[in-house]
Amino acid sequence: MSEQFVGCTVSITCIEEIGTYQGQIVDLNDQVVTLTKPFCNGVPHSSARVALKAKDILNIAIISTEEAGKTIPESQTQSKVIVKRPIAKRLGKSASEYTPAPIVPVGLQLQPNLKKSVESTFQGEIPMNGKVGPGEGIHKLNPKKLSHRQRRIERDEQAFGTPIDKCLKQDFDFEKNLALFNKEAVWQEINSSRPDIVRQSESNKVNKARYRHDENIIESEPAAFRQIIVPYPDTKEYVTDDGLVIPSITLDLHRQLIGAADRLGISWERRVELFGRAGTEIILQLLGGGHRFNPNNAHQWPTVVALCGPHRVGAAGVNCARQLSSHGVKTVVYIENSEDVFLLQELSLYKLTGNKVESDVKRLPTVVDLIVVALCEENSSNTVKSVTRWANNNRAPILAIEPPSCGTPGVLSKFSMLGALPLAHCADNGRLYLCNLALPNKVFSDVGITYRSPFGPKFVIPLHTNNS
Repeated sequence: MSEQFVGCTVSITCIEEIGTYQGQIVDLNDQVVTLTKPFCNGVPHSSARVALKAKDILNIAIISTEEAGKTIPESQTQSKVIVKRPIAKRLGKSASEYTPAPIVPVGLQLQPNLKKSVESTFQGEIPMNGKVGPGEGIHKLNPKKLSHRQRRIERDEQAFGTPIDKCLKQDFDFEKNLALFNKEAVWQEINSSRPDIVRQSESNKVNKARYRHDENIIESEPAAFRQIIVPYPDTKEYVTDDGLVIPSITLDLHRQLIGAADRLGISWERRVELFGRAGTEIILQLLGGGHRFNPNNAHQWPTVVALCGPHRVGAAGVNCARQLSSHGVKTVVYIENSEDVFLLQELSLYKLTGNKVESDVKRLPTVVDLIVVALCEENSSNTVKSVTRWANNNRAPILAIEPPSCGTPGVLSKFSMLGALPLAHCADNGRLYLCNLALPNKVFSDVGITYRSPFGPKFVIPLHTNNS
């Protein structure tokens, strides 16, 4: 019966030193199998025929039986042959196809362990429909006996055997695939297996506010310290950047505080220098600080106009302009009336700087960097009309020095500088800054104010409305 296997295309796995051979059987006897058109480890063999001994054979798998039982002419033994091997999946095919032939040659006397392996191959390993997936088949029987090249080929077929051209043309349905996963049910199943104390702690976390990655997860409130207590505060309260509460005082208490300072020797001449120094510090920062006042930046040197009234507040504006001149700032002082003694004293010192003093609005520069407004005192009867139109038409920011609590008439200030303790200022005065006039605690205690300095290392501090 061995003649019926002549012409079959087979794959013979031999011991590791010999390798794996494929080819057509041309001769079959008890101990030798002769193959024509042989392939050795997937590469065409240099010889036309190969004889394999039965003692070297480990596995035999029949690939094709189309030419079984036929006598192969001698002329065909030198031609090329196409052997069906496990190949990668192609478009339209789900797997490589084999034609199983669960027949063991009778004339071939195999070793007992080889015979058992061949029988198990045909009976259990190859499906009855004759289809074997990529990488399966003859190499699956003895994975420990595969060569390095065979293992690499099998791994590549499993990883890259599926074509992707068709998959790339199809849009992935994210919503459909997400609907297949019931996240709520899975979470309930996981949560049910947790202890009660763990579930309770996690439910408490859900009820709390969620924070972004750049937010602080520690719940804390800004510190609020009251180290200044006044006998009868006004309607507003302010808070510093450090959380210190600064109460507002009434106009009457403010006048009592200034009177106590004059009586104890903290005269106006001392306080006006501190006003000018505080205003200079704020203005230098608003104008750009060290970047603007660089010696190599002389072509962009700033210009400041000070609008001053005939009173102490106007004198503070002139003092600020004089101290700005000492930093190289171009200043112009506008004064309509110079009959006040304090104003005349500061004006005489300002003229020593060589900067301009104007009394006509038309002579004021059209382009300035900042405007200092010191036109009105609290509850003054002065009407400001001539320069308000010029200040409002100019796009420069406005800094007011000790403005009335209701604001300078006709002028919207962006910043305001205050001394000692603030009044209850309106929104027309813009952002408030409190300067340190260096008043001793005795001045505050004489008018019934418990005072502790809120300035710390700074000379000027910003004030914010306390909405808490």
